Amino acid sequence: MNNILNKMLKLIFVIAVILLIFILAVKFTFNFKPLYYFEIENSNIEEFSGLSESKIKENYNYVINYLNSGNEVEFNLPSLPFSDKGKIHFYEVKIIYKALDVILICSLAVIILCLLFNRNFILLLRHASILLLVIPITILIPFIINFDSSFTFFHKLFFRNDYWLFDPNEDPVINILPQDFFFHCALLILLIILISSLILRITTRKIKK
Repeated sequence: MNNILNKMLKLIFVIAVILLIFILAVKFTFNFKPLYYFEIENSNIEEFSGLSESKIKENYNYVINYLNSGNEVEFNLPSLPFSDKGKIHFYEVKIIYKALDVILICSLAVIILCLLFNRNFILLLRHASILLLVIPITILIPFIINFDSSFTFFHKLFFRNDYWLFDPNEDPVINILPQDFFFHCALLILLIILISSLILRITTRKIKK
């Protein structure tokens, strides 16, 4: 019985580590504003949207702050009009953000409890480093190969409506959120995961020594 419990805890520990790093990578990427600021020039967002750089940043920063806010604030872009459907979509994205926060906290708690139960679990980071490459990369590679199809599949998977299909006339915010930006986000997430996997591998080797 103890052997089965130990194996289950090992599996839970590894899964928790993977979830923790994956969610941290996602959260960091979408809060890393320099990436978006680079995209403003790279994707000619000023020309495409007809907005000044300061207005673009103002509205983007508002969206990010809204998603990160723990309060039930009403969605209200500072200088862009938006439809009821657009408002609902951003609220649904915020719910996903909150769910990620809950999973993040639970994963961290599981990792700490498992290490308190058995400090040798730290050596399982080696297994986590391998799975950290296999699982997220398996998910992200389709995004890199065929981003358009994967982007559509992602939205159909997580949203029960088509409110994410913005009409630029009703929700011009879509003009400052080009698909290239989300593609570059996927690349950064992948890079962070690769670096994290390498760090875990090096850490376990040093611990063994």
